[in-house]
Amino acid sequence: MNDFPIIRFDLKAARDTEYRAANALSNQLRAERLPDDPPIPLDEEIRNWQNIPPFVEVHAWSVWDAARARVIAGGVMSFLLMNENKHLADFNLQVLPEFRRQGIARQLLARVVADAQDAQRTLLVTNTHQRVPAGEIFMHRIGASKGLENHVNQLRIADLDRALMQAWIARAQARAKDFELGWWEGKFPDADLQAIADLYNVMNTAPRDKLQMEDFRFAPEQLRQMEKSMFACGIERWTLYARKKSSHQFAGFTEVFWHANRPAIVNQGGTGVFPQYRNLGLGRWLKAAMLEKILRERAQVKFVRTGNADSNAAMLKINSELGFQPYSADCIWQVETEKVVEYLGEKQMLETLA
Repeated sequence: MNDFPIIRFDLKAARDTEYRAANALSNQLRAERLPDDPPIPLDEEIRNWQNIPPFVEVHAWSVWDAARARVIAGGVMSFLLMNENKHLADFNLQVLPEFRRQGIARQLLARVVADAQDAQRTLLVTNTHQRVPAGEIFMHRIGASKGLENHVNQLRIADLDRALMQAWIARAQARAKDFELGWWEGKFPDADLQAIADLYNVMNTAPRDKLQMEDFRFAPEQLRQMEKSMFACGIERWTLYARKKSSHQFAGFTEVFWHANRPAIVNQGGTGVFPQYRNLGLGRWLKAAMLEKILRERAQVKFVRTGNADSNAAMLKINSELGFQPYSADCIWQVETEKVVEYLGEKQMLETLA
């Protein structure tokens, strides 16, 4: 057993030295997963930690080296205070490469499980990344199973088929004459907030494969909380929606996120069209119109990235035709809390709770 101190990390009220050490760890591990990307500045990361939405409960731990000079590992367990999926908790364990295989992740996992049990969360979910093979090895060791395999797909703006983009816009305008597109930049309008919350439910139609997960239904106040957190960190959001002219009903949307600290990259968020409005070209129209706006108003952007389930054939087809290529792979794993307790054993759990 190692002698590295494990300390609870108060994300909203840590000391400056704790924030600096945690940010340094985060950027070292980020470079392993995203070697092409710049680090996250300290002030941005602090604003991110200090503005977690109220409906998200987060427990965190930091592991210091023996001299307490730097943080060498960290663990986070979080869950949503919502009516749905009260059995779920998300966790993330990160250890610097030179400190792996020393039992640190196991000790952090014991703390995650103890708090998950206190919150009556019976299923734990986490992500592993292809560039960090130690994560998948650890998941197999604790008895976790793959729930959903994904890729981050990237479009190099230089490779975008602009003629195809314009053709999709023109074709959809001809096929879906009873529909129109509209924009929300920044904060959602108060008058449409409930309808926007309902629109976000379209993402429940995305593949979940083997994940033991129910639909999520976000309330208007939760959308506002997420906005506050996002904007506090300096993230800018563009949302493009499709709406039926005759009924004013929202049919689908797409959204992107951009940060001045990473001006060359746009992250594509959710894109979805309700089933009753599919096969009219709305998905292609939304994607193409968003790219057209990026080209027009974000000349510094060189890459657009989006995460897609490997089983989401319809969206993968759209992205592939536009020129998106696989950039990295990740996997969502799930494991029952009790199974992790069995893996850790009674001695480990008693030591954690002592």
